[in-house]
Amino acid sequence: MAEITYDDFMKVDIRVGTITHAEPYPEARKPAIKVWVDFGPEIGERKSSAQITAHYTPEELVGRQVMGVVNFPPRQIGKFMSEVLVLGAPDTEGEVVLLRPDQAVPNGARMF
Repeated sequence: MAEITYDDFMKVDIRVGTITHAEPYPEARKPAIKVWVDFGPEIGERKSSAQITAHYTPEELVGRQVMGVVNFPPRQIGKFMSEVLVLGAPDTEGEVVLLRPDQAVPNGARMF
């Protein structure tokens, strides 16, 4: 594994946000959910397409805090423009489990 410096780590801007809206994305090649995440007044709301259908429904995602990389360039996912990378880790079956703080923190709080 290649080592990086703290300055390298700080180039990746990972923030906490709250999902404000979520809906199915049936047009995606792999099952996905569209989410809109509020990252606070400095960054605002960003949207993402996330392959998280194994563990989550759109209805249960609203109000959930998540971690996301906010400084990647937007990426076209089918007909949907994804503006943030919502972070997760694979479970034993390889399905995504979302990463989130274990206590409520302000939207936009930066991970360090």
